[in-house]
Order: sequence, then structure tokens, then C-alpha cells
Amino acid sequence: MLIANKLIAGGTGLAAVLLRRAATVELDWDTRQKSRFEAVDSQSRRVGVFLARGRIVRGGDVLVGEDGSLIVVTALPQAVLVVTAEGSPLGLLRAAYHLGNRHVPLEVKPGALQLEPDHVLAEMLRRMGLHVEEAMAAFEPEAGAYDAASMAREHGHAKVDEHDHAKAHDHDHEGQAHGHGHDPHRAYDHS
Repeated sequence: MLIANKLIAGGTGLAAVLLRRAATVELDWDTRQKSRFEAVDSQSRRVGVFLARGRIVRGGDVLVGEDGSLIVVTALPQAVLVVTAEGSPLGLLRAAYHLGNRHVPLEVKPGALQLEPDHVLAEMLRRMGLHVEEAMAAFEPEAGAYDAASMAREHGHAKVDEHDHAKAHDHDHEGQAHGHGHDPHRAYDHS
């Protein structure tokens, strides 16, 4: 079994030719939200994935095997509910609020919300005047405000595992440069 214990978020920094030559693996959301799992890649290799606890794997991420091989992750289409509103986006905002209060994994898209099928939630959303449709699609729910991976992507740090908060650093967000550092004697949990 090939062991993969590193992940490159979105394949950032890898040459396109390497990504085209890499093996692939299709994983549903239930598997990608786990930090330890087994899968079979496109080269029929059994892959044991061992990532830092709490690490979420996204479609487009690249797993790195102990032998240096690359495996591009594809988000496997699965059953989802697609929620849309006619006219004003206020209905979707209200739905996101109510679903968030229930800690429902939720994907926010322009003009739509996606969630895993649940007949009770579907009925609640319909009573709110929203259109709810079943579909097969990749599911990439929001990771949450304190997820280390999403924070690193927002800050432009490609390798989350190598991000060192003990060192102050500067970077630019859409023309707004700033820096931040953390007390090196205190643990910071961004998950």
C-alpha cells in the first residue's frame, strides 16, 4: 500500500505537466472530510492517506505519496439538494442562517446553496419559499471560519502543514498589505 501523508492544497506550485501525468482518485465528501482513509487511485494502487487530524481534502488538492508520486483528488459527484431563490438573494441568506444554526455542512455558490439530502430540511426550505431540487454534483461545503486550510488559502500559503505562526509575516490581500504574527509560546488552533 502506498502511504500519502502530505497534501498540496489545490496543487499550488506544481507544473501543469506534473498534474496531467499524476494519478487521480475520486472521493466523496464523506471520505474527504476524514484525515485518515484508504482509497484506490487511477493506477489501481491502494493508497493509505494519513493527514493531520482535522485536515479536509478538497477536489483539486494533490496527495503526495511517500515515494514522491502525486495523486490529484477529484470530488466525486454525489446526491445533493440545490437550493435557489427567485429574485432577491435574501431568501438564500435566511436559509444559510437557519442551516448554519443547525450546523449543516453547506456549500455556498453564486445564486445557490448545496447540502446533503435531508427531507426535513428540504421541507423547511420549501416552507421558506425556496426552490429545492435534487441533483448529483460534487459537494464542497464551507470548512468553517477557523479551518486552518481555508485560512491558509485565503492568506496565499500553499502548504498548510508548513505554515509557521510563530514567525510574523506580511502579505497582500487585494491591494491591502498587512502583517501578522502570533506569540510563539502559545498554541493556536485554527481548526
